[in-house]
Amino acid sequence: MPVKPIAIHLPQFHPTPENNEWWGQGFTEWTNVVKAEPNFKGHYQPHLPADLGFYDLRLPDARKAQADLAKAYGIHGFCYYHYWFEGKRLLKEPTEGILESGEPDFPYCLFWANESWSRRWLGEEKEVLMKQTYSDTDDEDHARYLLQFFKDPRYIRVHDRPVFLIYRPYDLPDVKKTIQTFKKISAENNLPEPYLIASNAQDRDKNPLEYGFDDVIFFEPKLYVLSEFTVDGPTWKKFIRNILQGLVSASLKVYPYKQYKERASLVNKNMKYKGLPCTLVGFDNTARRGKNAIAITGQNTSDFEDSLREAVEAVKDRPEDEKIVFINAWNEWAEGNHLEPDQKDGLKYLEIVKKVFVS
Repeated sequence: MPVKPIAIHLPQFHPTPENNEWWGQGFTEWTNVVKAEPNFKGHYQPHLPADLGFYDLRLPDARKAQADLAKAYGIHGFCYYHYWFEGKRLLKEPTEGILESGEPDFPYCLFWANESWSRRWLGEEKEVLMKQTYSDTDDEDHARYLLQFFKDPRYIRVHDRPVFLIYRPYDLPDVKKTIQTFKKISAENNLPEPYLIASNAQDRDKNPLEYGFDDVIFFEPKLYVLSEFTVDGPTWKKFIRNILQGLVSASLKVYPYKQYKERASLVNKNMKYKGLPCTLVGFDNTARRGKNAIAITGQNTSDFEDSLREAVEAVKDRPEDEKIVFINAWNEWAEGNHLEPDQKDGLKYLEIVKKVFVS
């Protein structure tokens, strides 16, 4: 069985009552994307879509077009971010629409992005818009809600168990108890226990397998390897780093891809547990953070191909069902991180996926 590339998918790009209230009427991710401006000479902004256009993910045709394009270039399925706040579901329309309609006929799984929403875009809790909270009762309600997806024949499985990822596992007050609850609810409904995958985006020194997770995603990007990535405003370190890149600025957070890749690879190499690889298409969140953005520069299709081949090598000795490579991301347009074709590179990144996984 070949290695299965699964692309992480942001189910935004449609208006919601919450975003209308917080950001203005009609706000979607596209609102930020089109307003992005270059911060320095040669800075590629804005990232504007090509083949799929400025889609609205409430529309079945838009979801089908994404799946058709992904399938044509060898993507096995989508891993949709999932947002659950004590029963309140944000950005639910695309995934619930997929479930209810039975279309598109394309594999998928869910990735719980369990962190508070704020007016910042890096997980910091400054002005909190939606607080992520937990309780035993909520774990049970959440597990029951997920059953309808786990029953879907299209849902991605490992060893016949539905795959479910959790972004910040150690934010759960009692990790082991939550895991037990999710598995118990599935068993009570005559379903296989979910195959639970923890992200190591935070607290990477803890071993998720010791808490009861079945697997780990070595999440990308690892922004914590970048100096002062959370520090806005001018500093001497930024000034020196930018001067070395030919940029006269003490404020911009610009990092060469080669430097990022070396540091991120070293982190993965030193992990004390095994996990599933995750490859990064790119990262530049200028559309969200303007002059305070983080921009990883200089990555190209050759670098992307190298990362994919490294990922394939990393899973070669795993059981057939576990030969999975995650790709971040399918459509993080406001982070400059997308396999979907843009007006600059077109289908180049998807062609690399096809070259590595299909050819």
